[in-house]
Formats: sequence, C-alpha cells, structure tokens
Amino acid sequence: MTIATDMIDPEIAVRRERRIARINRAGKVLGPFGLGFVVPLLKLAAGDTPSEQWADLKQMLLVPLVGILAFLAAWAYFAPKVETSLGAIPGPAAVFHQAEVLTDDHFAERQKAEEFYARQDERNQMLIAEGYADRVKVRPYTGKPTYLDQIWTSLMTVALGFFIGTAIAVPVGIACGLSKTFEGAINPLIQLFKPVSPLAWLPIVTMVVAALYQNPSDLLPKSMVISAVTVTLCSIWPTIINTALGVASIERDLVNVGKVLQLSTWTTIRKLVLPSSLPLIFTGMRLSLGVGWMVLIAAEMLAQNPGLGKFVWDEFQNGSSDSLARIMVAVITIGLIGFFLDRVMFALQTAFTYSANR
Repeated sequence: MTIATDMIDPEIAVRRERRIARINRAGKVLGPFGLGFVVPLLKLAAGDTPSEQWADLKQMLLVPLVGILAFLAAWAYFAPKVETSLGAIPGPAAVFHQAEVLTDDHFAERQKAEEFYARQDERNQMLIAEGYADRVKVRPYTGKPTYLDQIWTSLMTVALGFFIGTAIAVPVGIACGLSKTFEGAINPLIQLFKPVSPLAWLPIVTMVVAALYQNPSDLLPKSMVISAVTVTLCSIWPTIINTALGVASIERDLVNVGKVLQLSTWTTIRKLVLPSSLPLIFTGMRLSLGVGWMVLIAAEMLAQNPGLGKFVWDEFQNGSSDSLARIMVAVITIGLIGFFLDRVMFALQTAFTYSANR
C-alpha cells in the first residue's frame, strides 16, 4: 500500500526520505549516549520499512530490557531470603522507595533554606528601617547536605581530579611518544606508581595538602582538593599510556612531511600529532575517568570527605532499618553516573575524532 501511494505521489516519498535522512543524522548524536534505540522508533513513525526497524529495535531495546527485567526479578526473589545484621536485603521496591525519600528530603531541605534566608532578609530589613544597619548580619544556611548535594560534590571532585590529571597526562604522553629517551626515563615511574592503591596515596596526599593549602576557599575546600589529588594520582596512568601509544603509532610519512616543511615542534604537535592520536587519547581519558570515579568513592569513604562515599559510610555506621536500602540506592547511583560519564566521553570522542564508521 505504501509503495503504491509513493508511485501515485512521488512528493510523499521524497518527504519521507528527507525525514529518514534527518533521523539518521540525529542517530549519530543519540548513539554515543546509549539512545540508539530511539532511531528505529522514529523511523517506524516516519513510515520506513517495518521489518528492518523491528529487527533493530529488538536488538537495541527489547533484548537489554529482558536482561534488566530478569535481573530485577532475580533480585526481588532472592533478596528477602538473605538476612544481614541490618535485616533482610531490600528488594527493588524498597530501594526505589528510599530513592524517593532521599529526593523528597532534598527538596524539603531546600525549602527550609529558602525560609531561613527569607526570615533573615526580613529581620535585616527591619533593622535597617529602625536605624540599626550596623546590626545587620548575613549568615549562611548550615543545614545538613542532602543526597543530591553529595552527588554534586562527588561530581565536582572527580571533574577537578580528572582535568588536573588530563592536563598532566596528555603532555607527558605526547613527550613519551615523541622521544624514546623521555619514555625510557618516565616508564619505570609509570610501572612503579600505576599499581598503587588510593588507600595508600590518601594519607600522603592528606598531609601534603594540609601543609601546602593553608588558606582554603569556600569554592575549593581542603577536603575536595585531597580527594581530587588522590583521583589524579590513581587515574592519570591510562591517559599517559594510551597517549604515548597513539603518538608513537603515527604514520612515519606524516612525521617526514613535518620535517620537510620544517615545522616547529609546537606546530607539528598541533597539526600532525594531536589529530592522528586523538582516538587513543580519548580512549585513555575514558579509562582514566572510569578509574577516577571508582577511586573517588573509596577516597571519600576512607577520608570521610563529603560525597557519595561518605554517604555510604555514614549509612553503614547508622545501622537503621533503612540504611541498607539507602546504600543500595547509592550503589545504583554510582553505577548510573559512571555509565553516564563514559557515554559523555564517548560522545566527545565521536565528535572530535575521525573513524571509518562515521
């Protein structure tokens, strides 16, 4: 029926092909974020061949959904059968309920903060009106950080540590790839420090930061710096190694062209080295970000620095009937954020690097 209609009115077929072309272009953006299953749905709505789209939809959406549902069913069945010191393992329903409770607590705390500042402003305005401007005081709200606040703190900390690590690792990796002498000098240090656990780095970092960072600012508290530096020290190595490999793998013809044109070192790096080695650099950055996110949670737990790690530890120490469900909420949150960060890095890699699949 669709083919006959297209033969009668070719304009309909042209419009449909244009819609499908726009959907394919959108798929290049959605795919890296794990939303590729949206493309077959859009194509079905646009009137494309149903058999092909249902096959893609089955592979991209239905199969993952079956796996997730099977996991949830097994979790719901076996969880109540396992008794711990905090009670039975909570099932999916209990964990989802605690996620709602933590979200509601966040908005309730924000409401308290707004009411606090409103009362403070009203009091200060009254003092000014009565001629006591010298008595005006502005105090920050000192309520407890909520679960969403802890998530934001962890994200800011891992971002700081990741950017510091990238700023160090990429130049070092480029130098290793360009100079065998430099690589020979730095490689023993990489092999020595790469296996060191964050639990070993943390005491050293804490003492060094405490000695050097004497006047911490509100935007960059000492606890955040300690966690960020620990993340840097543990996550820097994949980026160095992959960057060095990417630079060393550049075709010799490109290097020879640079020599023939007598390009400066900086121009050679900017015009030849970086574009050719970006895929492996991004691969190293993705690995570093994943390692950094795992390291951060451990560092926050051990050092009791604000963030998701401290939230997990506090709930474990709390020992209430809801603590285990809240810990599981944090575990799922950590996994989802890790997946999201990896997808963001993959999207950036797709946008800024060339591959034969694009």
